[in-house]
Formats: sequence, structure tokens, C-alpha cells
Amino acid sequence: MIKRKGIILAGGTGSRLYPITKATSKQLIPVYDKPMIYYPLSTLMLAGIRDILIITNPLDNQKFIELLGNGSQFGINIKYKIQSKPEGIAQAFLIAEDFIENSSVTLILGDNLFHGDLLVNRLQKNYLLDEGASIFAYSVFDPERYGVVEFDSKGVAYNIEEKPKNPKSKFAITGLYFYDNTVVEKAKKINLSDRGELEITDLNKMYMNEGKLIVEIMNRGMTWLDTGTIDSLHEASSYIRSLEKRQGLKIGCPEEVAWRMGFICDEQLYFLSTKHIKSGYGEYLQTILNESKDYFGIQGTKI
Repeated sequence: MIKRKGIILAGGTGSRLYPITKATSKQLIPVYDKPMIYYPLSTLMLAGIRDILIITNPLDNQKFIELLGNGSQFGINIKYKIQSKPEGIAQAFLIAEDFIENSSVTLILGDNLFHGDLLVNRLQKNYLLDEGASIFAYSVFDPERYGVVEFDSKGVAYNIEEKPKNPKSKFAITGLYFYDNTVVEKAKKINLSDRGELEITDLNKMYMNEGKLIVEIMNRGMTWLDTGTIDSLHEASSYIRSLEKRQGLKIGCPEEVAWRMGFICDEQLYFLSTKHIKSGYGEYLQTILNESKDYFGIQGTKI
């Protein structure tokens, strides 16, 4: 059985969201009815990952610990490390070297939200990746904000360019990355870019040059939201609210994910629900307890 660990990169200053983030981490502010970090945490859990490292800035580390603890309430293990100075996404693997050890690893950015049909199937398929890397591309109207991937006529990715002024493709690389255990040694070989960062694009190019990079295109049935700006944060909150009100089901609810994935039992979910009963969040957890686990089909595939 492949051992895969997860990392949530939740450092940085969140300066694009000032003044909202002057007193708290971006990943702790709400996206509709839940702290932002609940969404990437739920994504890793849906992939089957139970050993998770959260990388924070020095000022907010204790706040994350107060919110999530050691993860035992979700049937997982959470550890924490501090990013003293943000120097790019790839820096996460240098910070997490002792945590990763001999495992494969999945990195997700703390301000990225994923949702949609077939998401869980794709996550759990990539969990089993034991060699190379797998990343996701999503069609966007403003690709110049992201790492952009180019495909040949056969649909094979052959180039990635970081924040290009004149994008040659509309497909942006999302903030979810699956890597094998060679990622740490590769990250050590990256030099700081002109922006003063260890670019994740350089890391992905290393795998691409080895012929070991898989780029999956997220189809129209899947949604990726980057909540790094005021407008995108509002868009994400509106999206979550609309779906939850329409369907009566919560998105990015780690208690529910833990229960449906079999990480915790009925009794543990009920105990968690009593802590939130006044907010309505606990009422929701008790409601799903009264439904059959088989109502949505295979357990853990319809969160």
C-alpha cells in the first residue's frame, strides 16, 4: 500500500486581501460558512490522505492549532511547521523534508477550492501514483495570473510558463500537486527566480523533462476557485452558498468527509455535532447521521 502524505501551504501575508488579512491569516477567513482552510483540508482527506502538515506564517500558527488541533477529531494526524519567509510554493518541500520522509506527497494551496463531479475518483486515483508527478489544468479567462501549460496536437503537455505576459494557452495549473518521493531532492536544485521565489513551475518542468509529468484537464463538471483576491473570495462564497442552499449538502465539511471516508464512526460524528449545535452546523451533522450512508452510493464518493 502506497504511503502518501499531504501538505497545506497556508503561509504568506495575504496582502492582496488587505485590510481583511492584516490581523489574521487568509486561510482562516470564512468562505461562506466555514474557514477557508476547511476546503483544502477536505480535499486531501477525500484523496484518502490522513497524515497532513500545515505550513503557516509565524503570527498565525497558534490560531491554526486552536482551530484544528492534532486532527484526531477527524480521524487524521495534523502537524504544523512555520514558513518564516515566503519564498515560493516549492519552498514547502524544503520546509517539510522531515515530515515527508520516504513517502509520496500531495501539496495543496490553502486558498484553493475544488469541487465537482468525478473529483473524488481523480483524487483517489492519483493517491496511488508512486512514480512521477500529476497536476491539474483548468481553463481560465485570465491565464496570465498563473502557471500556464501548453499542449501539442495530441493533447500532451510540452511546456509550462509561469505568469506569462502573453499566454500561449488558456489552461492554468491549479494549486493541487501529486508528487513522488523525489520531489524534495528536486526542490533542492531549484534556484530563486527573478521574483525571488522557488517556482513550482521549475519543479514541474523537472518532471516534464524526465517524461514523468501527467497533466490532467479538469472538465466542465469540476470547479476550481482561487480565493486570493477580493473578487475571487466573494465568488467562492457565493458559489458555496448557492450549492449548499440548493442541495442541502455542505461542501468542504471535514467532519462529514471523515465520517463518509470511514475515518470516524457514527458516535464520533454525533459528538462533534454537539459542539456546533447552536450555529446550525451541528444540526447539519446530525441530519446526515439520520440518513443511510448508502443513500448517495459508495461511501465517500459524493461529498
